[in-house]
Amino acid sequence: METTSNTATVRLPGSKSVTARALFLAALADGTSRLITPLESADTVAFAGALAALGFAVHRDDQVWSITGSPSGPPAGTATAWCLDAGTAARFLPALVALGSGEFTIDASEQMRARPMGALLRALRALDVRVEPAPGDRLPWRIAADGVAGGPVQVDAGTSSQYLSALCLMAPATKNGLAIEVLDEVSVPYVELTLAMMREFGAVATRDGSRIVVEPGTYRARDYVVEPDASTASYFFAAAAVTGRTVTVLGLGRRSLQGDLRFATEVLTAMGCQVTVDDDRTTVTGPAQLHSPGAVVMRDISDTMMTLAAIAPYADGPVRITDVGNVRFKESDHIDAMATALGACGIITHAGPDWLEIIPGVPHAALVQTRADHRIAMSMSVRGIRTPGIRFDDPDCVRKTFPGFHQSFAELQQAWQRS
Repeated sequence: METTSNTATVRLPGSKSVTARALFLAALADGTSRLITPLESADTVAFAGALAALGFAVHRDDQVWSITGSPSGPPAGTATAWCLDAGTAARFLPALVALGSGEFTIDASEQMRARPMGALLRALRALDVRVEPAPGDRLPWRIAADGVAGGPVQVDAGTSSQYLSALCLMAPATKNGLAIEVLDEVSVPYVELTLAMMREFGAVATRDGSRIVVEPGTYRARDYVVEPDASTASYFFAAAAVTGRTVTVLGLGRRSLQGDLRFATEVLTAMGCQVTVDDDRTTVTGPAQLHSPGAVVMRDISDTMMTLAAIAPYADGPVRITDVGNVRFKESDHIDAMATALGACGIITHAGPDWLEIIPGVPHAALVQTRADHRIAMSMSVRGIRTPGIRFDDPDCVRKTFPGFHQSFAELQQAWQRS
């Protein structure tokens, strides 16, 4: 953490989304890949551990993870992949093991078992993958794998873009590639991230509207630098927004593949913040008074809707977050969770199936129920900068994506205080 005047410069851990995709790509590549500065958190360690259980050679060092790939799928013939709470791993790994040969089980925590998986199940079965799910199409899944021929397939990604990303990632390793028709889609930038990373590992993938075509082929092993997490950066940008201070996040600039950087460039800009994006960094300076952006459509950057909800009470008018029905199916129901957390602090909200409106007010200290959801703790920590006394029933839930979050956030505040 560096400080100059009212400016703090921070270095954040690697992106969870990029790390997860890089693990999948490296697992199917034709040699040993090295992931440089990957995110080391509960979710990514669970993903790496699941790959090891499937027979892939995985070596984790402090700043470099090495994975020796197998282009034909998991080396193991029989294995159970345990995903813990990692939704990305639980959605990606069924597609990966389907490419192999043998009997595999994909399982996860009770929290993850309760999350929807039906759209992915239907797509895999349409590709003749034999899957036996638990009741309600939930995990655990037992998969009798014998490779995947490929061809045309439809997928509904209206609840989670991870279903679509899973199909895209597996596509080069199918015999004929995939021609995917997307019936509905949220979080489009995450799919674009997937396709961009696939191309960096040597895949041929094109998109024309709702149709994605991926040619058969083999991923090339490579060294891959994982950029900082843009979703995590949103909390630090929001902290600057509500204090009128300045924060610079290193390693996250105009070359970033992550759509959540739009939280700074679009949402915070609309709220009166000064935002500068350079090649290798992004800087946000908050205004004297946050402006209301009115209604904000966050369908494509819904992982940052809680960040906006947390700072909305400090705006000069109501803030309405719209088109985020998919967040009701995350680790917790994010609309209900934020309405409850804000209500505990004395803030009035109104909610509907896919929207949340926050009325400006003066919040007070409160105990926030995190629901074992890292994003509740992180977003409401931003509230704590302006409202001393915010406490959490489970502050350690941040270990899912950023074990050092509370320390880093405290250092940010201390840096500003010193200046």
